[in-house]
Amino acid sequence: MNAQLQMDGHEIRVDLERPLDLSVEIDFEGPQARHFGAPRAGSRPYSVPGFSGSVASGARCNCDSITLIPHCNGTHTECAGHLTRERLHAQRIVPRGLLAALLLSVEPMPSGRTAESSDPAPRAEDRLVTREALQAGWPAQPPFAPRALVIRTVPNEPAKRTRDYTDTTPPYLTREAARYLVERGIEHLVVDLPSIDRAHDEGRLTAHRLFFGLPPGDSALARAARPQCTVTELAYIPDDAADGRYFLQLQVPAINGDAVPSRPLLYRLAD
Repeated sequence: MNAQLQMDGHEIRVDLERPLDLSVEIDFEGPQARHFGAPRAGSRPYSVPGFSGSVASGARCNCDSITLIPHCNGTHTECAGHLTRERLHAQRIVPRGLLAALLLSVEPMPSGRTAESSDPAPRAEDRLVTREALQAGWPAQPPFAPRALVIRTVPNEPAKRTRDYTDTTPPYLTREAARYLVERGIEHLVVDLPSIDRAHDEGRLTAHRLFFGLPPGDSALARAARPQCTVTELAYIPDDAADGRYFLQLQVPAINGDAVPSRPLLYRLAD
């Protein structure tokens, strides 16, 4: 089924039947994508006297208790409440409809090959997603102004679906890259990284703060200039998704929290 939309003076048809799922599966029995030394997401039968919670153990039905840390276990969508004293719930921020989106493949650059910055300063071994790389891949005349951006870092290794990033320093966004996204009007960012900031950055969260419009060191939600924005991390963008224009849908459960497990879906434009 195709949907026909009018956007920026263009008539656009969207293929709704074959979305590309950008989420990584949380396999309770196998390897899991996770970060920051978090324990594995877990599932076990909920048992009480007279009920084992498992058909295999004699119960009439299965009933599992699931534990996970949304920021660390699998694909998740977060909001400005990640940084503020006041609670802001991601599931209330995520748009319910389709978002005009752009997919870009970006090769992170060794920190010594760019003058772009972060706070704290990048270390010699760090790899950075730069403004320069985003600008180089951005279409000169996109048919519509995207509200969402999906960043695929290359090389695009299938191991990203199950990688434990705990003892690594994955690539992250420079200060200039985060500012560029704000300048471009991007409100919803999806990345295949565990964080848009350095894994251990002394709590600065510079890229997060720039993207949500929150001044350095400030924790007041009222000071966030872009509280309508979201960041989705630990996604996986398959190789059969070519760079270019799409529509994005962020599917999240009705669970409160500054971050929730999510399932971002990309919809191709129909011919």
